[in-house]
Amino acid sequence: MNTRSRNKVSMIIPIYNEATVINKLLINLDQFKDYCEIIFVDGGSSDGTDRIIKKKYDLVYSPKKGRANQMNYGAKLSKGNILLFIHGDSILPRDALTEVHRIIDKGYKVGAFKLKFDSNNVLMKICGFMSNLRILLRNIAFGDQGIFIRKDYFEKIGGFLDIPIMEDYQLSMDIKTDGEKIALTKTKITTSERRFLDNGRLRTMARMQKLQYMYRRGEDIEKIANLYR
Repeated sequence: MNTRSRNKVSMIIPIYNEATVINKLLINLDQFKDYCEIIFVDGGSSDGTDRIIKKKYDLVYSPKKGRANQMNYGAKLSKGNILLFIHGDSILPRDALTEVHRIIDKGYKVGAFKLKFDSNNVLMKICGFMSNLRILLRNIAFGDQGIFIRKDYFEKIGGFLDIPIMEDYQLSMDIKTDGEKIALTKTKITTSERRFLDNGRLRTMARMQKLQYMYRRGEDIEKIANLYR
């Protein structure tokens, strides 16, 4: 674990009704807890997720529900000068903090992890590959890729926009507009494929592309959020 950098990482994890998956992340975080700040931000869970987390980690409650608000609230409370945002169904690689420090110490303001899914399905392998290619070609990262960013720069660009969906997409577009490059790590974060299974992998992928297109066109964000749900 790299602890030589003068930068301190604050890991911010927005959660909402993740009781079925959160224990995997809690076990994963044990290796990092002595080297960074870990902030769980609950958005009003009703399934006992918060009680599970409190057995091992501190947790705060966001005054306003919604992933964007939860992450902004965690960032406001954080003490580190690097913010690492991860989802409750993701698993970090062992060298996660080393990779974050390596990229930030090289002068980048923003980075994200290469993505893979917890599945051997060929469609999910393609989806992970395309997500990584999207960062390289379009400078767009999604939240399940573990976006990390210098706190001062996060504050400069206004943090996450208060919208019910696409907050990570909008953050990437704000970064792109500002002329900054999103660096990609050497190692991969692992994310659950669960959201692809309810309605089928291909159908979910197609729907996500459609929603992104609608967002770029400036269509009503509530309509987009309802279609996602």
